[in-house]
Amino acid sequence: MQILFLVLFAAVSVVHLAASFVSNKKLRAATKGFILIFLLLYYLFAAETKNGVLIAAVATSWLGDVLLIPPGNGWFAAGGISFMLSHFCFIAVYIMAVNFADVNILLTVLAFLVYCALIFLVFRALKPTTPKKLYGGMIFYLFCNAAMNVFAFMLLVSRPCAATALTYIGAVSFFASDSLLFLRKFYKKPIWRGYFSVMITYIIAEFLITQGILMLG
Repeated sequence: MQILFLVLFAAVSVVHLAASFVSNKKLRAATKGFILIFLLLYYLFAAETKNGVLIAAVATSWLGDVLLIPPGNGWFAAGGISFMLSHFCFIAVYIMAVNFADVNILLTVLAFLVYCALIFLVFRALKPTTPKKLYGGMIFYLFCNAAMNVFAFMLLVSRPCAATALTYIGAVSFFASDSLLFLRKFYKKPIWRGYFSVMITYIIAEFLITQGILMLG
């Protein structure tokens, strides 16, 4: 069954990305809610031991997907809150797997500083055109994403293997997706194929994180 749901996840993702590339809003909206449902079903059938916190992370990401479908800053904020909860859940998953005795503190601090620099660059570009009511919350949200990335980095450093490498690549892709989402929505200049760029990095992120944790066991 896990192969069936993996194929369905891949198929609906391709259709959604194709709709995003050609700006077909109706097909995009119709397919978006199914992407993570099939990913979650794939995980549930593939995992011998189910990680309830990972399930919660994917489920809150799915809720964020749904909340971001309607237009308006209110729905945008609601979706952001749901995704923030998802990042906290991913952090909890990583914490349970990290060997903290083997974490390189210097490398971790350097990684965090790199993310801080990236956040500064993103919001320096966004400041002139982003609504003030959303600006502070968006900064906090992206720091939550950065924290999720740093814990994924700690997991990779403390337990280097293919599974943790996939997980960290997925976390980086999630950071890229959220940054692109903010730039697409509020930056003064259009991002090339903005929604497509957001979604391809997002789908890769969710799959690689889930697959990495699945492989880790």
